[in-house]
Amino acid sequence: MVRNGLFVLMIALAGCGRLGFGDDTPEAMPPTIAPTDDIAVSALPVPAGATAEVLDTTSAAERAQAAQVTGQGVRLGVTVASLGDPTQPGFWLKTPLVSAPAKGRVEMTATGASAQVDLIPTGGAEGSGSQMSLPTLRLLGVDLTGLPEVVVYRY
Repeated sequence: MVRNGLFVLMIALAGCGRLGFGDDTPEAMPPTIAPTDDIAVSALPVPAGATAEVLDTTSAAERAQAAQVTGQGVRLGVTVASLGDPTQPGFWLKTPLVSAPAKGRVEMTATGASAQVDLIPTGGAEGSGSQMSLPTLRLLGVDLTGLPEVVVYRY
């Protein structure tokens, strides 16, 4: 009796291999997601063995300009920054301390070194941390794996 029950169960399960339940028409198939312009595309992968010097495409003139502090600005707060997308050029800080893009500067709490940056909102909660560009970290003399604490100012 148990053998007959197992045989019937095996036969029944063998027919379940088709999850479409017999309807293979395109209308019955699950929808697929087509790429659109609304989907954000991440940066290209970083080549193996790429160094910070190779990824930092800023010129000496751009670094000199970012190092010039032109004003104090309005203090927005303190944040801990990690390395952002190393392939995204320029001097920037993505931070929850701003709600709209702005010009500003960051100042290392440990050394007082400063850099002018573009402030980019993350939409994250205050205290969730920030991401800093590779050129900015290098200009400030920060180890790329470090988590520096910086004071953020908006011009």
